[in-house]
Amino acid sequence: MKLEIGNFYVKDIVFGNELSFKDGVLIIDKAAALDYIREDDRITEAELYIARPGDKIRMCPVKEAVEPRIRPDGRSIFPGYTGDLAPSGEGVTYALKNASVIVVGKHWGGFQDGIVDMSGEGQKYTHFGQLNNIVLVADTNEDFEQNEQQKKNDALRRAGHRLAEYIGNCVKELEPEETESYELEAMTRRGSETEKLPSVVYVMQPQSQMEEPGYNALVYGWDANHMLPTVMHPNEILDGALVSGSFMPVSSKWSTYDIQNCPNIKALYREHNKTINFLGIIMSNLNVALDQKERAAQFVAQIASSLGAEGAVVAEEGYGNPDADFVGCIAALEDAGIKTVGVTNECTGRDGQSQPLVTLDEKCDAIVSCGNVSELIELPAMETVLGELEALARDGLSGGWADDEILGPSVRGDGSIIMENNSMFCGDRVCGWSPKTMKEF
Repeated sequence: MKLEIGNFYVKDIVFGNELSFKDGVLIIDKAAALDYIREDDRITEAELYIARPGDKIRMCPVKEAVEPRIRPDGRSIFPGYTGDLAPSGEGVTYALKNASVIVVGKHWGGFQDGIVDMSGEGQKYTHFGQLNNIVLVADTNEDFEQNEQQKKNDALRRAGHRLAEYIGNCVKELEPEETESYELEAMTRRGSETEKLPSVVYVMQPQSQMEEPGYNALVYGWDANHMLPTVMHPNEILDGALVSGSFMPVSSKWSTYDIQNCPNIKALYREHNKTINFLGIIMSNLNVALDQKERAAQFVAQIASSLGAEGAVVAEEGYGNPDADFVGCIAALEDAGIKTVGVTNECTGRDGQSQPLVTLDEKCDAIVSCGNVSELIELPAMETVLGELEALARDGLSGGWADDEILGPSVRGDGSIIMENNSMFCGDRVCGWSPKTMKEF
């Protein structure tokens, strides 16, 4: 299976009278794009903005981020979701790099929504502070969700996915500046030199805890709660087979952009045929009931053993209840004789002294920490807020609060904020972006 991603590098974004891409400048006809978004009659209000690195802009509540892409052969970029079900991971896809579509609620947020700053101290906390962003600020007629802490955000997230594909059309007939090529031989048909290297699998645990449809990550449009662990080709993940869900404390989330560009997968690809034999992906899930967690862990270990894996990397979306899936999976792999590294954030309290994961096992002796969700962050006011900053305090965002007897409210009268790292949109970057360093004092 061979995937070629043709890259077009975005140096700037402007509004104009057409949708086009020339000399690194992405031009968007705002009126036409908004008309396209409003084809979904659930969208009641919508506006587009541009947010560049260095702009004094804060976004809240941020719900999703997507890389603009298009397939020249006409297949949708998210098969089974934004278009007909079709294979992904093979053929040609075009991507607008250094750019993303960010979806922001005009009013209502929840604990799965967060903050992005485009400048100042807060810029470094999310990958999206470094990108040129097309920002969709919108509201919907889904009144039943307004005061719910756990929101599906379906209309808003779907609008972002559709808009990313709509914008990607501007490069459909152009020649990319560079092409990335991803190809893995069939697992059972690799050369002798490759098979001498340690065989490694990447285990992904995307959000799939909710039994009610609409909250979870989608695999080819299928709710991941309904699946058992299975083998997938890494190209499928890089090429739109997996779409981010809504339910997850926001610093722990994997946005669709993170999945499309998953640095952990790309790092394993780079080492293939050099230091490792990269077998592929085991797509697992997160569950609620203990027997479901144990079943998934057993499946992962059995699949990895059957593939002949000697090593595994397990990445968890979320923390808290999902820690049991994460630790159980690592323990099952280790019991099967497979050396395993885990990648996750942790919840050690504002003082850093609490137990990092809800459950622990001595077999989990190689964990990469992507940060503490409870770390306090204090940021000055920004000149411009896209969305509604009050959502941070009012709507139960995972790192915000209406009032605290010691710290006061998360949103102060002058527009400055104090919150936990929990509210940084995809801030802990478990997919591999994280610039954080752990130090011992």
